[in-house]
Amino acid sequence: MKHADARHAAETLPNEQTLFGALPPGSEVHHAVTIPDAVRRCRWIAVDINASAFGLFFVSPSPERARLVPCLDSDYPGISVATKFISGANGEEIVRHTGLSTEPRWWTDDGLPGSAEMFRNLSWTEQMAPLAPGTSGIAFPVHAERGQCGLVIFLGSEIVLQQDTLYEIHARCFSLFAAVARIRPGDAGRVRSISKRELECLKLTANGNTSEEIARLLKLSVHTANQYLTQSTQKLNAVNRNQAVAKALRLGLIE
Repeated sequence: MKHADARHAAETLPNEQTLFGALPPGSEVHHAVTIPDAVRRCRWIAVDINASAFGLFFVSPSPERARLVPCLDSDYPGISVATKFISGANGEEIVRHTGLSTEPRWWTDDGLPGSAEMFRNLSWTEQMAPLAPGTSGIAFPVHAERGQCGLVIFLGSEIVLQQDTLYEIHARCFSLFAAVARIRPGDAGRVRSISKRELECLKLTANGNTSEEIARLLKLSVHTANQYLTQSTQKLNAVNRNQAVAKALRLGLIE
C-alpha cells in the first residue's frame, strides 16, 4: 500500500456508528480539534486492534540528529516509560525509515510466539529491532502537509491485526496524524523562549531530582532553582512542575 493509497483510504472510510458514540472510525481528521480529542481517537484505534498502549510521535527535523518527539500517548497528559525509551537513541533506525517509506514495522520481545506469528502473516510489513525492551508492537509511519512525518505506535502482547484491517488502521493513523499536525505547530509557536538554565532544571526534574538536589547539581541556591522552575512552568502555560515536564517532553524541549 503506497503513501497516496493510505491517504485516499483515510478519506473514504465508511461512516459507521461505534460503541463509543456517534463518531465513526476514521473520522479523526474532521473531529480531532484538541490533543485530548486526538488521544481519545487514538485510544479507539488501540481498542480496535486490542493494543494495550499507544503513542504518537513527530520526527524532529533536527540539523544535528533527527529524532522522535513524543506528542501524546496512552498516559496523557503524562508520558509513559515506554514513550521515553522510544524517543531516545533507540529510535534512530525507525526515524530513518519513516523519512523514506510508509511501510509499517513490527517487533516482538515479550517471549510470546503468537505475536510474531500474527505479524509475520501480514504482507507489506517488516520486522525490526524492538523499540522498547520486553514489548511487542507495530509502528505506522505517517506523513502530513508541509513535509511533516511521524509514527503512530501501538504496543501489546495481544494485538490482533488481519490483512484487510491493516490498511484501514494505517489510513486512520494517517488522518489522525494530519489532524494533530495542524494542532501542534500552534502549540509550539505559543511557547515563550526558555533559557538553557530553565531547561536544565526541567530535565533534572524529569529525572526525579528535588529542588535541593537540582540546586546542588547546578551549584545554585534553592531559591534560584525554584525560580527557574517557576519561570519555565509559566512559559509552558502549565499548572505545576509535573505538567511542565510533560509538555516539554512532548514539544521535544528535553529528552
